[in-house]
Amino acid sequence: MSEHTETRRDFLKQSSLLSAMALTPGALLKAAEQKWDEKFADAFEKVPLHLEVNGVAHSLMIEPRITLLDLLREHLDLTGTKKGCDRGQCGACTVHADGVRINSCLSLAVTNEGKKIATIEGLARGEELHPMQEAFIKHDGFQCGYCTSGQIMSAVALLREGRQDVREFMSGNICRCGAYSNIVKAIEDVKNNQV
Repeated sequence: MSEHTETRRDFLKQSSLLSAMALTPGALLKAAEQKWDEKFADAFEKVPLHLEVNGVAHSLMIEPRITLLDLLREHLDLTGTKKGCDRGQCGACTVHADGVRINSCLSLAVTNEGKKIATIEGLARGEELHPMQEAFIKHDGFQCGYCTSGQIMSAVALLREGRQDVREFMSGNICRCGAYSNIVKAIEDVKNNQV
């Protein structure tokens, strides 16, 4: 009888180890290939975009499927514009594109090529708040504050367009806290004090 007797358990351990070692180079190669494919695809799938946001010119390479909202929040770190429903129903993502209010969650970034985008961060002049921002504070036109930036951007557009029907115009902006009466008071205050 030989001194070295191999048990079945020893055999299985060794064969498992050998199998794993044999598969590792292939798995590593496949992972490296996949990473290269992603980088290669990124280079061809991105498109140039030039736009101005709050007075600052941006030249970017972006995926054509990214929304303006995601571009603002994730690439330009302008997080004042909120992602509410992501379906264009709540108004939390309202921004201005060439002076017109839009739901940035429904607008592909590439469709805004060459446009001037204004977000809530661009309303104030340094430390001086926009009159609408001051009115929202004065009339407590916010509670949790999540919808406030979209409400204010819509309200500014309402004034720019000279609309009289405040409640109807603002109906695209939902306030889950129910601060509607104070929001209307804030808008009416600014509207009545315009020269």
